Amino acid sequence: MAVSLRSRARLRHLVQSQQLSRQLLDEIFQRADEMRASPHRAAGRLQGRVMAALFYEPSTRTRLSFEAGMLRLGGQTMGTDNALAFSSAAKGETLEDTIRIVNGYADVIVLRHPAEGAAERAAAVSDVPIISAGDGRGQHPTQALLDVYTIKDEVGRLDGVKVAMVGDLANGRTVRSLAYLLAKYREVELTFVAPPQVAMRDDIKAHLDRHGVRWREVGDLDVVLPQVDVVYQTRIQKERFTDEESYRAVKGRYVIDLAAMRRLRPDAVVMHPLPRVDELDPEVDSDPRAAYFRQARNGMHIRMALLDMVLS
Repeated sequence: MAVSLRSRARLRHLVQSQQLSRQLLDEIFQRADEMRASPHRAAGRLQGRVMAALFYEPSTRTRLSFEAGMLRLGGQTMGTDNALAFSSAAKGETLEDTIRIVNGYADVIVLRHPAEGAAERAAAVSDVPIISAGDGRGQHPTQALLDVYTIKDEVGRLDGVKVAMVGDLANGRTVRSLAYLLAKYREVELTFVAPPQVAMRDDIKAHLDRHGVRWREVGDLDVVLPQVDVVYQTRIQKERFTDEESYRAVKGRYVIDLAAMRRLRPDAVVMHPLPRVDELDPEVDSDPRAAYFRQARNGMHIRMALLDMVLS
């Protein structure tokens, strides 16, 4: 599972999806494949290394999959679930100073922060690799990595794939990061299905235009379902709204339920970054096209591959 020194140098920090070339994506996916197929061969690769998980926002899948991956690689973990309350941030310490301090304790820092751009700020002052675990409404590059890996695994290709992104696209850092990565592949078609209040932001559309990626906005999900390979469903993020009335105006607009699944092609899949609220009916879980729990499991192998790549 060795990777070239050149490749490791190109992945000092991971703070944005745009950093990742198609060649580097292929290397990460190959390494994740090997770790998924033979996890015992990866045991002990990072023995003696320490990962610090600094999470200023709640997390289940991202935090635990990073920790599980580090432990399976033989390393150790430390950190906090609520750094805003249980770190010196509560006393007014800046993010930059916290990163400088933790540099002395850990070999890699996994950071989740509510402020867009926080991961870039951390990387600018850090002597150890910074891996973004999500920054506000900005990006979530490791989620995008596992999403693209899952699409490749489930659909069998990335070039020419047709993906519908549904739900809260304005606040969804997962869909933003995924759009950046999919733009690296040929003949991809993206369909945005969202209430106007939470439509995909213009910066992503401009990026897609610059890279020749076809995209469209459609209001009727039923029309879209038979036309795509992947439905990437997201929840309306209540925590990103300033008032209850605005949230309720868009909540529950688009739902994947049994009726929606009947419109979906037999070879298509439904993905979701989770957690879900009411936009994804649990009755869909038993459908073999429901890929979201397999998607979540892929997160550990992708994050193992990343940790191994920046530390070994």
